[in-house]
Amino acid sequence: MKALFTFFLSLLLSLNLAAQDHSHQSARPISFPNFGAYQTLSTDLHMHTVFSDGSVWDIRVQEALMDGLDAIAMTEHLEYQPHSADIPHPDRNRAYDLALAEAKDHELLIIRGSEITRGAPIGHNNAVFIEDANKMLKEKAEDAFREAKNQGAFIFWNHPAWTAQSSKGLPVLSDFQKERIKMGELHGIEVVNYGAYAEESLALALEQDLTILATSDVHGLIEWDYSNKGLQRPVTLVFAKEKSLAALNEALKAKRTVAAYNDLLIGRQEFLEPLILNSISIHNAHYMSGTEIVELTLKNECSSDLIFENKSAYTFHESSPVFVLKAHERKTFKVKTLQKMKSFELKLEALGAFYAPSKHPVLSWEVTVKE
Repeated sequence: MKALFTFFLSLLLSLNLAAQDHSHQSARPISFPNFGAYQTLSTDLHMHTVFSDGSVWDIRVQEALMDGLDAIAMTEHLEYQPHSADIPHPDRNRAYDLALAEAKDHELLIIRGSEITRGAPIGHNNAVFIEDANKMLKEKAEDAFREAKNQGAFIFWNHPAWTAQSSKGLPVLSDFQKERIKMGELHGIEVVNYGAYAEESLALALEQDLTILATSDVHGLIEWDYSNKGLQRPVTLVFAKEKSLAALNEALKAKRTVAAYNDLLIGRQEFLEPLILNSISIHNAHYMSGTEIVELTLKNECSSDLIFENKSAYTFHESSPVFVLKAHERKTFKVKTLQKMKSFELKLEALGAFYAPSKHPVLSWEVTVKE
């Protein structure tokens, strides 16, 4: 009897472990289409564990696999280590090493990074694609940035609208940041951090020609901070020539990004527009019997809800001109073309997308009508 019990217990445990090994995906993984010569890679370049001020150990890889990410960066604070009395860790690369080992059997790219932590006006800044975080631990911030640059890092300004850095909630471009930009030691800026979008940061990105980023800045569990609230983590979509660390670094420095957070998409027009165009497919366009009204189906091919307003020369029949196309949803629309046409232009304004503060792209699809 005891042997039979032991057998069933071991069988149950093995089945449970097998299920865990093959369940690396959430109910709504993050996915966006490729376009042109680029692969669209979803990345989170700002996160913490107990090796600085986070409250988790080595769960970040599993979370990223669940969310379908392509790359993550471990960015522990260099100078701020509040758990060091309980978890002594003089090696500032330790979180990266653990994540790299955890991801060895997966296609997830692990990026070595660190956060340079100072008070205003310097603020917090991430350096990713570094070679050794320990060498960046410098007394003077200028020396830390210089070392990061020498290691070939991509460096970006974290949450510049954070009230600890600006009491008005506005990013302040100080002489320090101006000098870093001039010296090629500051390449990007977060426009979305921990679920907060700052359009002033977007304006600053465009004004200073900085890369646009969105990051989770997660300290606890992604499940606690985002998933349980019905939210997706903020990610930076990077348009790379291939899926590799070198290609990611090149694309970030070339500013080929879009910040994505739930129904928000924020980026330069040249990348934002083709991303949205390729996120919509049109199916089965035909005239309803005895009418001059085209019925067609739109499908959202990405994991973000998309908000549109009809800007076509033709109005919709029996539906609002403003609508939401949920992630991967198919929805049927009726368009009053007033006369039979072989094709027509469907023009939509993407209300949840921004290429500048308060500026939405207007996109066009050529609809071919079946006979």
